[in-house]
Amino acid sequence: MSDSKYIKNSDNYSEGKKVLLSVKDLEVKFRVRSRVLTAIRGISLDIYENEAIAIVGESGSGKSVFTKTFAGMLESNGFISNGKIIFDDEELANTDVNKNDQVNKKIDEIWKKLNAKAVYESGSSIYREILELDKTKKSRETLDDSETESFDKRISNLEFEIAETFNLKQTYDSSKEKDKIKEASAKLSSLKDQLKKENADKDAAIKARKAELSADKEFLSEYNTKREQLLAEYNEAIKKPVSKEITDRNLILAKEVYLSVGRFGSLARERNIKKLIKALGEAMKLGIDLSDDNETNEVFNTVVFRVRYIGEDDEKIHGKCILDLTKIKYAGDWSKIRGARIATVFQDPMTSLNPIITIGKQITSIILKHQNCSEAEARERAIILMKKVGIPNAENRFDDYPFQYSGGMRQRIVIAIALSCQPKILICDEPTTALDVTIQAQILKLLKDLQKEFNYTIVFITHDLGVVANIADRVAVMYAGQIVELGMADEIFFDPRHPYTWALLSSLPQLAERNTKLYSITGTPPSLYNKIVGDPFAPRNPYCLKIDTVKDSPMFKITETHYAKTWLLDPRAPKVEKPDIINDIHQKLIDSFNISTDI
Repeated sequence: MSDSKYIKNSDNYSEGKKVLLSVKDLEVKFRVRSRVLTAIRGISLDIYENEAIAIVGESGSGKSVFTKTFAGMLESNGFISNGKIIFDDEELANTDVNKNDQVNKKIDEIWKKLNAKAVYESGSSIYREILELDKTKKSRETLDDSETESFDKRISNLEFEIAETFNLKQTYDSSKEKDKIKEASAKLSSLKDQLKKENADKDAAIKARKAELSADKEFLSEYNTKREQLLAEYNEAIKKPVSKEITDRNLILAKEVYLSVGRFGSLARERNIKKLIKALGEAMKLGIDLSDDNETNEVFNTVVFRVRYIGEDDEKIHGKCILDLTKIKYAGDWSKIRGARIATVFQDPMTSLNPIITIGKQITSIILKHQNCSEAEARERAIILMKKVGIPNAENRFDDYPFQYSGGMRQRIVIAIALSCQPKILICDEPTTALDVTIQAQILKLLKDLQKEFNYTIVFITHDLGVVANIADRVAVMYAGQIVELGMADEIFFDPRHPYTWALLSSLPQLAERNTKLYSITGTPPSLYNKIVGDPFAPRNPYCLKIDTVKDSPMFKITETHYAKTWLLDPRAPKVEKPDIINDIHQKLIDSFNISTDI
């Protein structure tokens, strides 16, 4: 039986909506004890202005890591290895620098340096030939990529095993477990010998390649002759004068260089100007088309994100940036975004608040940091916020400490702090988990009510599908660092298509029948240290197809708003019905979660 009659016609959901945050092919990794763990694997997702989107999945699926990435809160051992996160915020995008003699002089200096480097553009094709020739020679005197990867993988695994064995040895009681200590010591010695041998074998393999190249006199002679010829052609090509078209382009680039570093202090500004001139000079050598916005963005992004020149008047030079959060390297940029434009409400309100600072002081300190106002004005704004989040007698409770508030009231204060600078995005990382059911409902209602007033986007992280039913417009289901299903909330509840979503819904306690065992998903998520072959959910999937074990599924489109990453949606796949327990789910959800029947 289908629940399609309960699904809204949501084909026009995105029509007229502004994409506030656009995530493209995001990959996030962590260095953990000499190994690399891939926590986020190729996520692409557009988040719209003023919507509420829930990110759901089991613990370890990557929900929190995903949101920490665009809030600039990754742990120190985490890094973004691929992808873009474009944040479309007009206030941050518009950038001006004051125009004066000193600034004009600096821009003129940058322009002259760029013009000096532009002569190399004439010989860019020959320069690339020289690089390719050198690359061919280098490939002959060292290991190829697959051989290097094979050696490095074995070495990394041995280093990890040595660390694990050493840590295990430290846990043994020297008075009672001497045999285990002896056994661990012997294993450590053996592993270290293996590691030494692997490193020696790698060095020997590289040495052998170099010897082979040295013996190939014919190749070396041809290489040297060809390189000398190309170098002579290159030196002749770069004697051509730079055209007016290129110098005009370089003047715009010089202004963009200054616009891109104008927010830095004097030392950081000078340092980054030098880096940008070097990066642009190298791009000119390689013949990169600097009239192409995408190409120019990539060059700038190696140093700082690019601020594009849009015009100037007598007082200011005006620019606009495409803000890619994956490219932010300057801490001062994050201070303008985190809290002010993207705020977070965490799971435990007690650990989010400082126990020795008054509630009022904790709110006003954020207001004073991000807004241009006096202490008296900050106090007034803080009291207004306390009232808006439902704190009774706010004026008298302003100077209370966190321990004098209940758990629900503390979470209301955390929400007030998060909203104090009127952010564009409010990330809610399981903010109701530590609260009882009655208070949970109040906090969810508060978040939705305040959204109408403050016009923020809610990104709600949870494993509780009951919370999703009450707050989300759209739902992204995550598994093993990927989004496996995305759709409107009613599509996910009433017409789920991915077996993992079926399993999550089947696990809802509200669906259990009297005297029956509560459904649970068998097995455990895959290790993210290893490369995953096929569909990551395949080992736990009772509907697994043969192709699931060898090839990961593409994202199939079901409607304009509904997508699922499963081979079951391939036209060639056998017809599989969703489990009986969720086949007629609508009435149970309506009764359990108080969902409006007009959906």
